[in-house]
Amino acid sequence: MALTVTPTEIPDVLLLQPDVFKDPRGYFFESFNQARFTESTGIKHGFVQDNQSRSAAGVLRGLHYQYNCPQAKLIRVLSGVIFDVAVDLRRSSETFGCWVGFELSSDNHSQAYIPVGFAHGFLVLSESADILYKTSEYWDPTSEYTLKWDDPTVGITWPMQQEPILASKDAHGSAWENCPFFA
Repeated sequence: MALTVTPTEIPDVLLLQPDVFKDPRGYFFESFNQARFTESTGIKHGFVQDNQSRSAAGVLRGLHYQYNCPQAKLIRVLSGVIFDVAVDLRRSSETFGCWVGFELSSDNHSQAYIPVGFAHGFLVLSESADILYKTSEYWDPTSEYTLKWDDPTVGITWPMQQEPILASKDAHGSAWENCPFFA
């Protein structure tokens, strides 16, 4: 089984496409294999926690990151469609302050690798969406930060038809200039 890896406009953010084997009964694919992931991406860290969420149409989650215990994430959609976004918070990066967005869905089976040093969020484009994501560090609520989803300095172009449905922490996220950044 192969894993196709495609860098995005921010080369450290990767889109992963597994081989999907379809026949009249349905389909099969290997959703994660640590050895194949490392071989295909060159990334050697492992993942320590899996998280799953369900969100309704129009829900926007993010832009979240952990500063003291930073997490890399591997995201995939189990059902539905999302617009997934990563924002580079690494001062030393040529893409510092830039964002990249792409569609992940249960139909395209694509996965997104978001490295350490990025804020992450998504907008649900379908009636609902179930998302599963792996993290390279455990959740630490004392290390959690939220960059405001509509911060004008970042300027994300969200594909919205209406005002998003937000959690309180997302509605009251920090402005760009008040966020801690990575080296």
